[in-house]
Amino acid sequence: MIQVFRIAQREYMENVKTKGFWIGIIIFPILIWMMIELPKFLEEQGIPTRHLIIVDRSDGSGDIARQRITLLNRQKILAGLQKHMADATKSQREEKMDEIDLDPDQLLDQLEEGLERLGNPDLEIQPFQPDQLVKIGDLLPEQMLLDDTQWRNLKKLLLSQLPEDTPEFIEPPLRFQEVLLPDGYSLSNSDEEIEDLMRPYLRSEKNLKFGEEEVELFALLIIPEDVLKTNTRVRFWSPNLADNDLIDGILDSLSEEARQLEYNRRGIESKDVAEVASMKVRSVKFNPNKREGDEKVGIRDKIRQYAPIGFVYMLWVAIFTIAQMLLNNTIEEKSNRLIEVLLSSVTTTELLLGKVFGVAAVGVTMQCAWIGSLIAILRYKAGPSATWIADLIAAVITPELLGGFVFYFIAGYFFYAFLFAGIGSICNTIKEAQNFMSPLMLLMMVPLGTMTFIPNDPNGAIATALSWIPPWTPFVMMNRMAASPPVSEIYGTAALLLISVLVVFWLSAKIFRIGVLRTGQPPKLMELFRWLRGTHS
Repeated sequence: MIQVFRIAQREYMENVKTKGFWIGIIIFPILIWMMIELPKFLEEQGIPTRHLIIVDRSDGSGDIARQRITLLNRQKILAGLQKHMADATKSQREEKMDEIDLDPDQLLDQLEEGLERLGNPDLEIQPFQPDQLVKIGDLLPEQMLLDDTQWRNLKKLLLSQLPEDTPEFIEPPLRFQEVLLPDGYSLSNSDEEIEDLMRPYLRSEKNLKFGEEEVELFALLIIPEDVLKTNTRVRFWSPNLADNDLIDGILDSLSEEARQLEYNRRGIESKDVAEVASMKVRSVKFNPNKREGDEKVGIRDKIRQYAPIGFVYMLWVAIFTIAQMLLNNTIEEKSNRLIEVLLSSVTTTELLLGKVFGVAAVGVTMQCAWIGSLIAILRYKAGPSATWIADLIAAVITPELLGGFVFYFIAGYFFYAFLFAGIGSICNTIKEAQNFMSPLMLLMMVPLGTMTFIPNDPNGAIATALSWIPPWTPFVMMNRMAASPPVSEIYGTAALLLISVLVVFWLSAKIFRIGVLRTGQPPKLMELFRWLRGTHS
């Protein structure tokens, strides 16, 4: 056994010394950080102001569209203002957040009272708590458009809470800006004439004059006459099919106004409709599998239901990691004859076990580093008030769940590790290895395809059947553990998987014993069968 340990130690040290290992350790948290920060940066800085033309042939509907554009612009400014304030008052907010019990209904009442104060031109600035700074931006309804006085007072109120040494707040560029039709065109021109004129501008073949600069045209909006009373449709031209915030927001506002007109026509109070529409029948969920008195389903139970998917992905990453390492190391050592030197001191079985255990330790090291960095980044970005991270950890780290995850993870890892080690021993190049690995990768696509389905029916016929197929057992059973599958299936699939690991190890050892010293073309399928039967020539 000491020889296996020495080989495993050597294999581990050889891999952790490589640049690829440390690049993999470092690049993961960088990628996670970029996934969080890059969309925010692009939203704030990377997307320029979108310029549009509004052709309004209706009686006032264009003003409704302009109000929505104003609201979208103000929401962007408010988001930047909140970020600026959050950075300046971070320490204060961290002290306060643990004491805050957020009640959405109460906060909305406070917001409405605050908006009445904001309409006062002679507003007196009163002390405002750091936790209240967040409420206004988070709870500002999209349909609530402040007048100019309220908007100025809101910004003045928020900025007044910042420390004196806070850098000046620079408003981000507007999301959308209306521009006029080119000279010589007006509402007297038909829709077709205007659309033909604007095609080159929409294709970025020409630019529009806006003040002293030239700008690209993002969209053309044509609002027909009586759009609120008939089935006529708004005509929207834009080469960008992905950014729908503008047209969706405008259509929402026009639809709301059309409904209001219809309410008035039928003599219905819109506030009564809103009150009725806000009525909801709520439920309290209970889980009969939980202990008596603790059956109520909470956020941890919901996290617990889907947390196993993360472990399935981790097993996938681990398998791909060890596959690459085992194949590369084995093929490299075969090509430079190092394996012949090693086999002068150890048996092929000891070499096989040492390589698998050593690479396993490398995989565990990478997984621990990735998980640790992920939790650290999430806690840092979410702040000390992010109790959901504690809920996530508490939901997963329970004896029954964690024990099942650890067992199926380790067993599944060794099942595929021995399989890939056997493949690596009969190949002389990475290209040859890829030909053998392709069928295995297709085989592993099955549990990946059912990963999100299984939590919805964890003890159904499909999940149960897949659990008893050894190559898929670790993936499926890890996904089912949160649903408390029958004890007979847990122990039955565990026993089957252990037997399968031993069988794969035995078969891989026989192939490894012959293939690791073989050169030339990889063996044919019938030749592999002869190796397994011990009748190789």
